Amino acid sequence: MGQFGEALRRERESRGIVLNSITEATKISSRHLQALEEEKFEQLPGGVFNKGIVRSYARVVGLDEDAWVSRFMSAYQESGKLKDDDANWIEFAENVSKSRVAETTRPDMRLRWAGVLVLMLLLGGLGWFVWHYVNARVAADHGGRHGAVSPPAAVTARIDR
Repeated sequence: MGQFGEALRRERESRGIVLNSITEATKISSRHLQALEEEKFEQLPGGVFNKGIVRSYARVVGLDEDAWVSRFMSAYQESGKLKDDDANWIEFAENVSKSRVAETTRPDMRLRWAGVLVLMLLLGGLGWFVWHYVNARVAADHGGRHGAVSPPAAVTARIDR
């Protein structure tokens, strides 16, 4: 048994957790969990499933998931039992991370949204100003009867009778 599997088993046992409880919590086969602890990587399903198994195991045991996935990947690559599909997947994942645009574009997006917000506030302020200006002009034109609507002359004539 190598260092990774042995360390994983020791962490589990030091917390008093049995493999069956991990199987019940994660629904991962106990033979896969045993293969992980014994570093029999060829018995694992492969691909991203292996990372998921390690991540779930670490979560149930209470370990740092990312650190243990990283340790697993190192042990898996060093074991010489790396499947072709897994090797291609690892190469693909490394290339994707290299080709991603750096986080330097993020401040540009924040600045762009801040500009949109300022523009919207200016338009809102301008609309408010125009509305008040027009209402004041209308009120002045109607002799101070701001917003008052007078009934038609025919209606007032009938009321007077």
